Amino acid sequence: MADEFPLHECVFKGDIRQLSQLLRSHDVTQKDKHGNTPLHLAVMLGHKECVHLLLAHGAPVKVKNAQGWNPLAEAISRGDRQTITSLLRKLKQQSREALEERRPALIKALKDLGDFYLELKWDFHSWVPLVSRILPSDICRIHKKGSSIRLDTTLVDFNDMRWEHGDITFIFNGESKPSNSLTVLDNKLKVFQNIRNEESESEIEDEIDILMSSDIVAAQMPTKNITFTRAQKGFLFREDKTEMVGEFKADFYAVHGMLLDTRKRREHLSDEDLQKNKALMESLSKGTIVENCDKIPKDTEIQRRPSLLPPSTPKVSWEVYINSNESSPPNLGRNQRLKRTSKSFKATLAMSETFPMTVEVLMDVLEVIAPFKHFNKLRDFMLTRLPPGFPVKIEIPVFPTVTAKITFQVFKYDNNIPGHKFRIPRDYHEDPNRFPDL
Repeated sequence: MADEFPLHECVFKGDIRQLSQLLRSHDVTQKDKHGNTPLHLAVMLGHKECVHLLLAHGAPVKVKNAQGWNPLAEAISRGDRQTITSLLRKLKQQSREALEERRPALIKALKDLGDFYLELKWDFHSWVPLVSRILPSDICRIHKKGSSIRLDTTLVDFNDMRWEHGDITFIFNGESKPSNSLTVLDNKLKVFQNIRNEESESEIEDEIDILMSSDIVAAQMPTKNITFTRAQKGFLFREDKTEMVGEFKADFYAVHGMLLDTRKRREHLSDEDLQKNKALMESLSKGTIVENCDKIPKDTEIQRRPSLLPPSTPKVSWEVYINSNESSPPNLGRNQRLKRTSKSFKATLAMSETFPMTVEVLMDVLEVIAPFKHFNKLRDFMLTRLPPGFPVKIEIPVFPTVTAKITFQVFKYDNNIPGHKFRIPRDYHEDPNRFPDL
């Protein structure tokens, strides 16, 4: 067994010279029996030279081990700021490169689509008392012409702690260079910002501070156990439920097996961090979500989060590690403080055979829009094997306490969409700092 993972063994033993030689001929993405890549082991054991060498040879940062954690999560647990920085930068670089690889096929798919106008409504709800009445709603309007997409929305940013409203437009131009292809407009302030491919030094440092002071969260909604049964209506005489959703006749289904599995690790947090995070969650449960959060004044000196003292070196040999039980590998880093919750969701789904778009076409559109927060949740659900037709009304969990109901209200093909909708108005001026999180 041990001979099957020479890269892992070199990393485990900190043999940087042998690792350098083996990287010329071995797969840096290989997983061992515990699902760990060589990069996982290098991070957990604090072997910084191995980390940098593996990253230089393209070791993937996003890949998860059998416990569901990627190397960045393990780096946050260990608490070395330099390692977190290296992994975060490489993760962003690899994400950009993966998107650029898909870009030609995406542009071709958009060109092959007919031009259209699409209108969908988002309604957010929560099982937490008082929260639902203050959660936002939004109507998104999407225009598609050639290889360009325009998305108009009032919901700028949204998570389970805060949201930001506005009058915002995203414009994607597939014919432009990647660095200029995506622009966001604030229609109230009449300013625009090109979404950059790379973050500034201060933005990276800000993100690291947040990562080091927050729970390490892994949330997933397994789709393989989701099933659908026809919804019924009537009391004495039961029949399948079929109703109009907007302009479209739709068959309704009950969704079963929808489960949001959330795991949180907090071994890297101080008692002060835990108190702050607890206070935030308590305010959420009382329905006091922060809206349009104030930014830190520019002249305020920012205190960066320091590295943690490293955990003690594990007293585990390579042979013991690689031959240990797959379901319970020995701990190589900081002792985990893990909290796991699973919440099942009741949901309904409406499928229309008359909707003029296919799910595959929508997936191409969402490939462009997916980076915009809650849209990637919709795209993930679309990967489920759905009943026949197009999902004109969907309910999906977007956070452990919040579900979203998405309704496709209007769709029409339109070959006369004016080109000016995909251009920046002349009276708008550039503000590169309007959307610091984008």
